[in-house]
Amino acid sequence: MSNGRHTEAAFETVIEAHLLQNGYVPVAREGFDRERAIFPETVLAFVRETQPKEWAKLEALHGEKTGEQILGDLCKWMDQNGSLATLRHGFKCYGRTLHAAFFKAAHELNPELEARYAANRLGLTRQLRFSPRSEKSLDVTLSLNGIPVATVELKNPLTGQRVEDARRQYKQDRDPREPIFEFKRRTLVHFAADTESVLMSTRLAGSATHFLPFNQGCDGGAGNPPDPAGRTYRTAYLWEEVLQRDSLLDLLARFIHLQIDEKRDDRGRKVKTESMIFPRYHQLQAVRQLVEAARSEGVGRNYLVEHSAGSGKSNTIGWLTHRLASLHDTANQRVFDSVIVVTDRVVLDQQLQDTIYQFEHKRGVVQRIDESSRQLAEALENAVPVIITTLQKFPFVSRQLLKLAEERGESGTGTLATRRCAVIIDEAHSSQGGETATDLKEVLGGEGLREEAKKRAAEEGRDDMEELFRSMAKRGRQSNLSFFAFTATPKHKTLAAFGRPGLDGSPQPAHRYTMRQAIEEEFILDVLKHYTSYATYFKLLKACEDDPNVERKRAAQALARFMKLHPHNIAQKTEVMVEHFQAVTRHKIGGRAKAMVVTGSRLEAVRYKQSFDRYIQEKGYAIKSLVAFSGTVVDDKLAGVTYTEGGMNHGISEKELPEKFGSQEYQVLLVAEKYQTGFDQPLLHTMFVDKRLAGIQAVQTLSRLNRIHPLKEDTFVLDFVNDREEIREAFKTYYEGAEMGEQVDPARMYAVQSELDASGVYLDEEVERFCAVYFKPKQRQGALDHQAMNAALDPAISRFTVRQRDDKEEAELWRGKVQALLNLYGFLSQVIPYQDSDLERLYVFLRHLAAKLPRRKRGPAYQFDDEVRLGYYRLQKISEGSISLQDGDARRLDGPTEVGSGLVRPQPVPLSQLIDVVNERFGTDFNQADQLFFDQIVEAAMGDDGLRQAAAVNPGDKFELVFKNLLETLFVERMDQNEEIFVRYMNDVPFQKIVTAWMASEAYRRLRSATVDASLEATPRALPPRLRIVEPKPTERYATCLPLVPLKAAAGAFGDPQHIEDAGFEWVAVESHHRLRPGMFVAQVVGKSMEPTIPDGAYCLFRAPVEGTRQGKTVLVQLRNALDPETGHRYTVKRYESERATDGDSWRHTQITLKPLNPAFEAIIFIDADDQQLQVVAEMVEVMANET
Repeated sequence: MSNGRHTEAAFETVIEAHLLQNGYVPVAREGFDRERAIFPETVLAFVRETQPKEWAKLEALHGEKTGEQILGDLCKWMDQNGSLATLRHGFKCYGRTLHAAFFKAAHELNPELEARYAANRLGLTRQLRFSPRSEKSLDVTLSLNGIPVATVELKNPLTGQRVEDARRQYKQDRDPREPIFEFKRRTLVHFAADTESVLMSTRLAGSATHFLPFNQGCDGGAGNPPDPAGRTYRTAYLWEEVLQRDSLLDLLARFIHLQIDEKRDDRGRKVKTESMIFPRYHQLQAVRQLVEAARSEGVGRNYLVEHSAGSGKSNTIGWLTHRLASLHDTANQRVFDSVIVVTDRVVLDQQLQDTIYQFEHKRGVVQRIDESSRQLAEALENAVPVIITTLQKFPFVSRQLLKLAEERGESGTGTLATRRCAVIIDEAHSSQGGETATDLKEVLGGEGLREEAKKRAAEEGRDDMEELFRSMAKRGRQSNLSFFAFTATPKHKTLAAFGRPGLDGSPQPAHRYTMRQAIEEEFILDVLKHYTSYATYFKLLKACEDDPNVERKRAAQALARFMKLHPHNIAQKTEVMVEHFQAVTRHKIGGRAKAMVVTGSRLEAVRYKQSFDRYIQEKGYAIKSLVAFSGTVVDDKLAGVTYTEGGMNHGISEKELPEKFGSQEYQVLLVAEKYQTGFDQPLLHTMFVDKRLAGIQAVQTLSRLNRIHPLKEDTFVLDFVNDREEIREAFKTYYEGAEMGEQVDPARMYAVQSELDASGVYLDEEVERFCAVYFKPKQRQGALDHQAMNAALDPAISRFTVRQRDDKEEAELWRGKVQALLNLYGFLSQVIPYQDSDLERLYVFLRHLAAKLPRRKRGPAYQFDDEVRLGYYRLQKISEGSISLQDGDARRLDGPTEVGSGLVRPQPVPLSQLIDVVNERFGTDFNQADQLFFDQIVEAAMGDDGLRQAAAVNPGDKFELVFKNLLETLFVERMDQNEEIFVRYMNDVPFQKIVTAWMASEAYRRLRSATVDASLEATPRALPPRLRIVEPKPTERYATCLPLVPLKAAAGAFGDPQHIEDAGFEWVAVESHHRLRPGMFVAQVVGKSMEPTIPDGAYCLFRAPVEGTRQGKTVLVQLRNALDPETGHRYTVKRYESERATDGDSWRHTQITLKPLNPAFEAIIFIDADDQQLQVVAEMVEVMANET
């Protein structure tokens, strides 16, 4: 027989009892005003008791209606400004400000404030009937001074109901139009809870209500652990900790935040949205733990926060920043004079600064340093409470501090008065290393560093070493600086510098929120869940007659580059990517999904952009792409041609690109070393990877996909390059939290130092001489110091140069040891308080010596344009599905070690042997019989009259469509000759595509070659004497010989000149005063429109692409949507003239005129022309007349 102890009511009773025993008061549900959604008597009692003077003055005006006047004005104020602002700042009643609550002061120096805080009435009401229209009730309602602030719906698994039922109740049975639920006007947060789990929402919106997990996490994942003492529920933290009296008041005073976002919609209009932000459990716990540690431990400590993507890091940093800025210790003294938020990005993180700035603060408390280092220096001097800046500004602050002192007529030292600072570092894995981070410590260390150095110099009787001791002190921990380092992917040195010893003695973060928990709580998506891998199989053929010896490593890299940039490779991968986007990706996220293509180099990004646009245009797909890379890219295949990001994106600036990509106009972003970290685009669904990724870079790059969106259900990765197991290992390291591997032994550093000292490259007196100048006090520094330091370095430079000449490998090994010492000391000096002044001197000397050492001598890069060609190619899907992170051990983080020179002794090998090695690694299973079989089919195809005609008049892609129709018949006719290949061709679709593409290309090449031969033989005009048909050696191509190309072929199918030499055209020896080079070709121009400059039928020398401006030059143009009125062809040779209009930093064509020189012919005119209408292929540089 049930005694009621296992019911939901019993669960409510437990919570009620705990809260009433710990500062809450019971508030009767009968006293609730359902229309106004307040407890009127509690409101009035609070105002009367805590603000008697104001009450008396209002009572003198309103008499018995005083209470009603106050309640009416309070409700109007909350309806207009929200309950949160009302609780924090009060409300106006007849010109007087009344307080709705009193919150705890940052210190305890004012007894009156303490008494007011104690007067707050936190009320608890069970089964509150909240609606004016029904008798529905809420399980638990919490109120502050009569204003409801939180509701809780409880469920009891013992009676068959769970937290999901509570969530469903809020969504289906709680009308958001009810006064108590109206967004921001009354209750601020709603909890759905059972004995196992808690969910939280700040806005009820019917079926669209979104609840967030509000759990502690369990064993590195989601959920809650059982109570260690076995005495209470898993969810007891909700009422024992979060809703505890002081905690809830603190949440209302300092955490809950009305966030206002302003974005542009698809029409470009600004749209504002409001969200009530309530901290998730791990955010609340992290901030409170860090603040309490700073209060009790004081200044001079380091704290590491390892929070995964999806943790809400910006908000966590924002809350921590404001809490530290007002933090007082147990003696009621301010702990920090300033809180400095530092990001490693060159441009100040907009989201981070906006978040911190939006959090409630007084005017002047927060300053964003988004201008200059002078602005930072002024903020530091003035001890602005909160400063947000970038790491890159600190190296210049000392100089600015001196300037500021000079402007005041003072003799400054370039340092700050010693101040206690909290430094919050965003993306700490990339911010704590190097000299820039040391500059930060030096600037903020202030006069304290100087005093410490002066004291030690006095102790050792060496006043001349004060600057040296100061240099040593700035590397280690500073007694006036506390660092709070945030990262999702800590490195070994991050843990060593900011972690604190765990139970096993290894450094651990102060707080951790794992990738696994973020995925399981659905704050990020699992980017490895849908992961498809492709493999590229190919065979390279030696195309040159000789077999030159090449250096193995560099030549292998050149072969890999040759393959990566080969047009066929890029075209095949482009087809796979675009077709996947068209068939799958574009339908995701409500038809708004986007994709990113990660390329291996800037030139690859350029080639892929061109290939994407070309393929998309051919297919007529409604897809538009953008490309992102830094600087200017030089195409080594096209002399004089350069590319920039803005140019390829039609004038879209780097700053505009993220917003443009977020619009509905663009769908694909191709990147090279950009947007792989810190890029937040929730619409990004698919990533195509054609770049080697490893370790932390793999995690950061692929994690661009993990942002959530209401319509985003999954992600997709298509990887052409990386091994699935390596990707798994990279993610596994951070899946449940990074752990440190073997710690660095300082003895290794001293061993390297001994080897360097014994090498004889530098002498002790040279180190001493350099450091005597380098560490001069500022007042003794002079104009000749630079000269003296260089003179001290030069003897070592000379000795190294001799060693480099005599034994290159030994010299590079020595260089590697120098770098090893710099790495080890730079790392260990942050962790261990070294007192070794000799080591500091050597470090400074070697750091400058390393920068001045002669660079490694490398030969010119190999280019295998003529020596190698692609024989076979196959792109094949090899695996798909999820990469699981549940099993296996995580790889630990390793620290810096001694390093070698990075130099491998050159190993000369014959080119043919190297090609065999490459083919063995990447080759297909085609054998000689297969090759003969393919050749026979190609030869048979060439006998088809229709195919010959198609090759003569069509570009390659159109020819392939005709060839494909014939090919299956040819295979069937020869099935008995090679049954294995036949069966595979008929059943293996990827294989079929590759074979068809290769054979069509080969047939087209041979047929075009035959066509050119026939046209040359049939032409009534003989070649001029300056042109002779030859069979050139590879070394003569583009040196004394050029391809003879039909004009149509040059303009159309071979519009990219790098394809010309592969197309089977004849070569001609050329006598010209122009220097021949790749990109040049000879073509016959037929027609009279360019007479008299170009006679009808004249042979001309062309150069692709056009160098410099096109204006006024005679050019070969491919027409996209127009015809030459003289010939009826889609190509023409004309003089190019254009008119342009500028728009800020960009420009556009308003008119392009292709002008004939013969007045009897009409010009071709394009208005508002763009690349879709025409392509300028080459410029005419010389008419090859009969006379030499």
